[in-house]
Amino acid sequence: MARKTAIITISAEGRDKDKVFYIQEMPAMKAERWATRALLALVKGGAEIPDDVATSGLAGLKAIGIKALMGLQYEDAEPLLNEMLGCVSIIPDPNNRDFMRSDIESDIEEVKTLLTLRAAVFNLHSDFSMPVVTSTSTSTTGEMGRKSSRSM
Repeated sequence: MARKTAIITISAEGRDKDKVFYIQEMPAMKAERWATRALLALVKGGAEIPDDVATSGLAGLKAIGIKALMGLQYEDAEPLLNEMLGCVSIIPDPNNRDFMRSDIESDIEEVKTLLTLRAAVFNLHSDFSMPVVTSTSTSTTGEMGRKSSRSM
């Protein structure tokens, strides 16, 4: 199955209005490393992270929300923020979505566009259902382990 993608069109007034960006999900191992580094940086910064959140990578970050990252020291946050933008390309001509480029620094002219794109990257990576934990116990107390017909 291919990685998830999103097309983001900037609708806010300003110099970036109507610019179109393409976001592609990181490979799973890279995303998990990113989430682990983010959680460790939060702990280093003094954030109280419950054990079940601290060991669950992106799912843990989803549980505490992207706002928690605002508590990071800049030197810890900068590489994480830069890596998020590594998922973003610009589509210079919205009529030709087959052509895009990943060097977006000179294309973005508004700080709020950066915030919009980073939020979209986070949402793309955390748009999943929390895993169902099945019991390894031999007792049968319900339907915990039954598969759902919903797609994940």
